[in-house]
Amino acid sequence: MNIFVLFGQTATGKTAKALTLAKQHNGELVNFDSRQIYTKLDIITGKDRPSDTQCKIWLYDIVDPHDTFSSAEYVTQAEKVMEDIVARGKTPILVGGTGYYLRHLLYGVPEMKAKEDWELRKALGTKSVSELQDILKEKDQKVFEDMNRSDSMNPRRLIRRIEILEQGGTLASKKATITLPARIRDLVGRDGQDIKMVFLPFFHPTPHVVREKITGRVEERLKNGALTEVKELLKAGYDKDDPGLNAIGYKQLISYLNGIITLEEAKADWINKEVQYAKRQKTYFQKNFPSVI
Repeated sequence: MNIFVLFGQTATGKTAKALTLAKQHNGELVNFDSRQIYTKLDIITGKDRPSDTQCKIWLYDIVDPHDTFSSAEYVTQAEKVMEDIVARGKTPILVGGTGYYLRHLLYGVPEMKAKEDWELRKALGTKSVSELQDILKEKDQKVFEDMNRSDSMNPRRLIRRIEILEQGGTLASKKATITLPARIRDLVGRDGQDIKMVFLPFFHPTPHVVREKITGRVEERLKNGALTEVKELLKAGYDKDDPGLNAIGYKQLISYLNGIITLEEAKADWINKEVQYAKRQKTYFQKNFPSVI
């Protein structure tokens, strides 16, 4: 049995290829994009809805934009989905660009090692999200940068990381103690030794191509109604501080609609932030999945 894993940078055609593989291998897609898990965020996140209604994409639209969503919560959802796909005799096809979602799914969620410090928690509990972020950055910039968007806006998770660093603790990975076949056995409920992981990396060949592809995609999404999507979200009661709307594209267009920047400035910043994100994606995958790139 094969499990396909399509991963890499944004705007590289991963989902289109995954849909083709699904037709060829009686497969169903499992999304691991941290932006596409949110409901109502469709145009800017680039959800590719299959025209073939028989091809299912799992883990789209599972979280309200008001809510935070951790990688541990993602893994819980993905485990159930993969087990169900295999039980029905179909092929799981993982596709996305959120590296820590994939890493935690395949190797287990990191354990946080430190005792609970209730005095520290009480003291930090009066701080704003911005203040907590600054405290964490001062203690360990990399720990903050490794947090996903939802966690970095969540006071409880920021405080927990500060607590760990205060005690000299670590975010210990299970990778050293869990082998991939054993993990796959846990995921799909069968012997991991008879499962072949087929990794298909997707990266732009040059930085110039990255910017060219992303610019074209941003222009297309604006043409397809990105501004209307943001207006409808704001009208429905969502705002810039919601975890879902902390995503690239939404932040820039909200600033435009609030009169802070021009549309051209919003577009330029959106493109620049996506290019920077694509660079971080490549770095993360090269560091954490070197044997399959």
